[in-house]
Amino acid sequence: MRAKEIISTLVMPLKPSDPGSLALTWMEDLGIMHLPVVENSNLLGMVKSSDIYNLDDLDQPLSLQNIPFIRSFVYADFHIYEVLRLAAAENLSVIPVLDQHNQYLGCTTRAEIIQGMADFTSVTQPGGILVLEINTQQYSLSEISRLIETNDAKVLSSAVTSAADSTKLEVTIKVNVMNLASIIQTLNRFDYIIKASFAEESQYDALLSERFESLMKFLDT
Repeated sequence: MRAKEIISTLVMPLKPSDPGSLALTWMEDLGIMHLPVVENSNLLGMVKSSDIYNLDDLDQPLSLQNIPFIRSFVYADFHIYEVLRLAAAENLSVIPVLDQHNQYLGCTTRAEIIQGMADFTSVTQPGGILVLEINTQQYSLSEISRLIETNDAKVLSSAVTSAADSTKLEVTIKVNVMNLASIIQTLNRFDYIIKASFAEESQYDALLSERFESLMKFLDT
């Protein structure tokens, strides 16, 4: 999934002639902290709500104010992982999207990024979830997928996390079936450690909620 696929239809850019009061109104209405400023399809940068609050005169055009611009953006063909990385690294609620000629196409928000990640990782598809603990040297997604497929199931998505001081990986796998018993038996037979499994809809919904909360906290860091 690319940045151009998650452009918001709600967020309109500011013009240099717009006053700070309008910027704050739009930010409050949309629940965001940043807005792009665009002139003739050229991105001048983004303004931040806290900087606008500090202006002496909110009714003056932005072009006449001494306000810093945030120069961050992504190109239309950037992968959603890169969009997510930038949002998290710079704590951005909005990210402008440019075409290959550096012309402004629109912007994406945290809401679009989260929805895009949900679609990209198949979390909205029905199925069960397995959480495995694996030594770094032994990790092979192709091998895990092969074992899962011997049980007439498919891997829909996977995610790998690890602590900085650990040689263990935590591998979360989404499969397209809810009955995980035979898959678990197969993985156990090949000495895979299963930390957790989620096969009931209530458990599945709870895990999704937890993952989304973790993602929101990650973006807010």
